[in-house]
Amino acid sequence: MSQLVPMSYRMLEINGFFVHQTAVITGDVVIAKDANIWPFVSARGDVAAIHIGEACSVQDHTMLHCQHNVTLEIAPHVLIGHHAVVHCAKVGEGSLIGIGARVLDNAVIGQGCIVAAGAVVTPGTVVPDGKLVAGVPAKVIRDVSDKDRAYIQDVLRRYVDLARAHVEGKFPPLF
Repeated sequence: MSQLVPMSYRMLEINGFFVHQTAVITGDVVIAKDANIWPFVSARGDVAAIHIGEACSVQDHTMLHCQHNVTLEIAPHVLIGHHAVVHCAKVGEGSLIGIGARVLDNAVIGQGCIVAAGAVVTPGTVVPDGKLVAGVPAKVIRDVSDKDRAYIQDVLRRYVDLARAHVEGKFPPLF
């Protein structure tokens, strides 16, 4: 079952994750340690469970949902950019879902992948580990580089730090 998150900027002490006060988390949603959920995210675990792994960053206006009876598994250390729609079966560890990307029913994103900004991963697509996909519909463009992986890890670290700064009251709500 989902953990209840108070309507304030705070990291829950027991679970150690951050959820912005404007995010809507409902149903069977499990959020792991150091995950951070930003403004206006919707995570609806009402038709199946959603599992958000350790140190994941789910950025502003993202929608997480899934098909009936198909759990959405977001592995640890996944970076999901602003305005993304993640409506698939699995996102592998260390992957990045770009700004405005759409990952649709039964798609599986492998480990260490990048789904480029604005890409549409069509239903049932399986993206192999370590690949960058782009376009509409998304196609494999190239292998993910060491530089790409370092960038993803750097951004994830910065978002964990930013979440802690919010928890510490450095960015209180204006109203």
